[in-house]
Amino acid sequence: MKRLVLIGFLGLAGCANGPAFLQPAANVKPEGSTVTTVAPPADARTEDAFDTTTDEERAAAVATPEPAGERSLGTTVATLGSPTDPGIWMDTPLVSSVTQGRVEAANGKSVNLELRPIEGPATAGSRISLPALRLLEVGLAGLHTLTVYAK
Repeated sequence: MKRLVLIGFLGLAGCANGPAFLQPAANVKPEGSTVTTVAPPADARTEDAFDTTTDEERAAAVATPEPAGERSLGTTVATLGSPTDPGIWMDTPLVSSVTQGRVEAANGKSVNLELRPIEGPATAGSRISLPALRLLEVGLAGLHTLTVYAK
């Protein structure tokens, strides 16, 4: 039995890109998405290479929001989402459809972004884009408690 398992793993290791179940999901642009950036190049290895947002997109993301139209959705614990998914976004169970919003970190930094729904209870965690984490200045690793607002 051990020999069969070892042969199976060696067979999978021989695949050019590994088995399909270990490959990242294809970049899917959610309906109603406002993402205009392009996917990072296939040979991207640094956070600068993965961050394909434009200067204009980054400036809009950190612009001071108009609090009058915002409503608080609560807090979530977020971690880095797929760095190959372009744009400034957060996948979160706090929304049921794609909507524009804002997140605020404990350091007081805030980012305007696209909120994308994912399955799970409101207490489940969220995934946030690499450019959004860079603009929040909280680091790419670890878990970050964020306050979430919908516009």
